[in-house]
Amino acid sequence: MRGMTAPLFLDVAGLELTPADVRRVQHPLAGGVALFARNWASRAQLVRLCAEIRRLRPDMLIAVDQEGGRVQRFQGDGFTRLPPQRALGRLWERAGGSVACEVARAFGYVMAAELRACGVDLSVAPVLDLDWGRSGVIGERALACAAGRVATLAGCVAHGMLLAGMRACGKHFPGHGWARADSHTSEPRDVRALETLLRADAAPYAWLGGALAAVMPAHVVYPRVDDKPAGFSARWLRAVLRGRLGFAGAIISDDLSMEGARHLDGRTLTQSEAVLAALAAGCDMALICNQSLPEKGDALDVLLAELERARKDGRWTPDAASEARRLALLPVGAALEWDALQAQPVYQRAKALVEGIET
Repeated sequence: MRGMTAPLFLDVAGLELTPADVRRVQHPLAGGVALFARNWASRAQLVRLCAEIRRLRPDMLIAVDQEGGRVQRFQGDGFTRLPPQRALGRLWERAGGSVACEVARAFGYVMAAELRACGVDLSVAPVLDLDWGRSGVIGERALACAAGRVATLAGCVAHGMLLAGMRACGKHFPGHGWARADSHTSEPRDVRALETLLRADAAPYAWLGGALAAVMPAHVVYPRVDDKPAGFSARWLRAVLRGRLGFAGAIISDDLSMEGARHLDGRTLTQSEAVLAALAAGCDMALICNQSLPEKGDALDVLLAELERARKDGRWTPDAASEARRLALLPVGAALEWDALQAQPVYQRAKALVEGIET
């Protein structure tokens, strides 16, 4: 089984690996580990945790949400405090596009370089949602309200990340900025037509092209396009994102434990049903978070066993192309260790630019 697809993005319980975490990380169906604030106490501890995961699985993709603002899992102990991405849009309004792009590139570089110095492979960023002034869960996370400006700034953030050897993952396709409801707790809907969405919210995905190595779809239903949430929709993922927009990178589901991903075709899904539905729709990896906590019992072990059973029963077929796209998300080149990074003039200048952003 070691050569088969590893489509599950899981989490771990705390600051160090438990015996259960070790067993799950070593499972051949596990291809990613998502880290959270509960997995962070200090840089030294984070380095040890990532090194232990890497020792167990050299090909494991270690990821975190470190996009800035209220979504920055690792703070303190030397990590630069990143402003919300909207601050880059405001900078454009004040100082112009060339200045904002330079700072956006620095933003991406600092974010990625600091994470890589600690052993983290991927920050799930940048956010490509448009700020329509309607969505509380997006809000300041959005770069701007105009698609062209979002695409330009996001491209600069992605370039900065790549300078540190990290790939970029745009979210939340085709756009979460119009729907008012929070997909963490509700089932958002966006009633606009496909062509409207393609001209506005989804346009950055077309314009950025190969600058994005991964895309995360939204847990939003667009009923004039499909009655399924985008992350469960083959029309959105295969026909539109891959077919019409030509995206060739990895598609990573948003957290399948969120309320917006718990319902399909009028019924509530089990975790394994949600994972299988996401993979069938076109996701290369299925993310399921906060299931390693003690109160969740053996939920992840059950999920791994059920996915293996689905493979044997023919209800899910591993995809070599999906595995290639997953592996392509691993970083480019060796990372600088923390002290060497701090001494690097390029990093020092980029950090100064980021710390000078007005929020």
